[in-house]
Amino acid sequence: MKIKTNEITAMLLESLWKQYISRVSYAKTYAELVLEKGGKVVNDHIAIRTFNTHTGEQPEGIRAIKHLLNYLGYVPVDKYEFKKKMLKAVHFEHPNELFPKIFVSQLEVELLPEWAQQIINNSVRDTPYLISDESLELLAVLKEEGEMPKVAAEALVLDLTQYFRRPWSPPAKDDVIKLNDVSQYAAWTLLHGNSVNHFTAFINHQEVKEWPDLESTCKALAAVGIPMKETIEGEKGNKLRQSATQAVKEEVDVTNDDGPDKITWTYAYYELAERGYVEENGERKLFSGFLGDQAVHLFDMTRTRDN
Repeated sequence: MKIKTNEITAMLLESLWKQYISRVSYAKTYAELVLEKGGKVVNDHIAIRTFNTHTGEQPEGIRAIKHLLNYLGYVPVDKYEFKKKMLKAVHFEHPNELFPKIFVSQLEVELLPEWAQQIINNSVRDTPYLISDESLELLAVLKEEGEMPKVAAEALVLDLTQYFRRPWSPPAKDDVIKLNDVSQYAAWTLLHGNSVNHFTAFINHQEVKEWPDLESTCKALAAVGIPMKETIEGEKGNKLRQSATQAVKEEVDVTNDDGPDKITWTYAYYELAERGYVEENGERKLFSGFLGDQAVHLFDMTRTRDN
């Protein structure tokens, strides 16, 4: 039995979602509530963070993720720049509109103070490439033939899934805390690497009668004890409105002068997005892009209040 590219992409997305909800209880609770009410769990987008600097054997910045998406049917659609955050980003879309968009950002490391550049560069310069040679060969076959045997596809998805974690060695605890003062994005990425930064519920496809919009969904989640962002980004009627849960915290591996250590840090939040309609070439369709001002506020959802 052979499996086509779209099916393999769907398998990877499902694997990443399972990995994510095992760590982000708020997203798991949301999914359980929606399914209990007969609704659908559809994700609008996935966000991933990167460093635009030399990262050993792994491609740098956005290319770290883009080079894999090229094999999976995703194409770059739009570019973004966040000058105050020293970030650039690209969002990718799949021809299947129910596959989540993928929003990949990169920190322009060379814009940080020199000491901060040194911390990042020293931490990531010997990064190994986490994809096996066998998987690279399978990706090449997939690109050429558009399908592969089910057993090979399952092995490929397993290998691709484990790429989405921190690929470099645990950083020094003091370095993380210092970096956090100039860029919480830098501290987060040093700790979590290629890990998914967040998934996002696509409210338009939720199909829960009691939760017809973003407001009612956020209120319902708050009512069951999920800590929510206090505000919604975007006015009613906007082409994009977003909110989020607070970020969960995890014990993350670091080092100190005495050897291995742990630090409690934010991991991920669960975002919620409601899209409005726009006219494109005479056709009424849901807006599929992102708005810079909203994204800036949501980047800050991983800010840790304790450090």
